Amino acid sequence: MNKWTNIIINIVIFVAAIVLICTQQRNVGPTGLLLMIIGLAGILFLLYRYNKQYTK
Repeated sequence: MNKWTNIIINIVIFVAAIVLICTQQRNVGPTGLLLMIIGLAGILFLLYRYNKQYTK
């Protein structure tokens, strides 16, 4: 993929993950927890994509 395409995709995933975590923090219950875990998975996915180039 193009470098700028990757940057835009990373920004969109990051913003969506942060929005999920911050907005669902106020919801108490299983649905809020599930959406916060999905947001956390998005951030972990970005860390994986970043570190993939440094590992073999």
